[in-house]
Amino acid sequence: MYPPESFLPESDSFVVTPRGVVDLRGSRIGELRYPPTATVIFAGIPGAGKSTALRKLFGSEPDAETALSGPGGALVLDSIQARNSWRHRLAWLPYPLWRPVVHLVHFRRIWIALRDHTGPVVVHDCGTVAFTRQMLTRWAARRGRELHMVLLDVPAAIARDGQYARGRRVGRASFNWHVRRWRRLLDRVESGTGPRPQPESVVILDRTGIDHLHEIRFAP
Repeated sequence: MYPPESFLPESDSFVVTPRGVVDLRGSRIGELRYPPTATVIFAGIPGAGKSTALRKLFGSEPDAETALSGPGGALVLDSIQARNSWRHRLAWLPYPLWRPVVHLVHFRRIWIALRDHTGPVVVHDCGTVAFTRQMLTRWAARRGRELHMVLLDVPAAIARDGQYARGRRVGRASFNWHVRRWRRLLDRVESGTGPRPQPESVVILDRTGIDHLHEIRFAP
């Protein structure tokens, strides 16, 4: 994988067409630009702001039960959509007992979207599970799609506060597991040794980058 590149633009009108590893932490960019049939994974530990970013950039609704059709013909799949679609039937159970159902529904929807949708697909995923990353990469490759990742690098304490703010808290042991795996993933990205299989690009953003990013565009 390419070594990380850093960009320090003077204004948030800056446009980046990512290839390899692009470290944009501390940068103010206005637009990320991807191919028209790309698969873009928004990854980060629980509470990092993945769903918030999808709402800002694509208009994803927190109460939606199905995938959103966003700007540029993008189909946006957030795991909260799968959770919402099953909460009417299973909300009487503690969420950890039916979380596996949500995961299965979410990934089935991703597989169908990659198979049937002709435009770009945007996916919400924690990114900390190697098997899941590999599975999504292979699914995209089989459909002739480039796979790109956007890593939202947020300190654990801020992510934990984000969980409390949204009212969807992850158990402490599970959260700490995600944090350890996330640090390991970032270390590999920064050293040029991962993730595997290699996506076409990995963009690393912090809260500064997310706050100033106003568009993800899909164009040839």
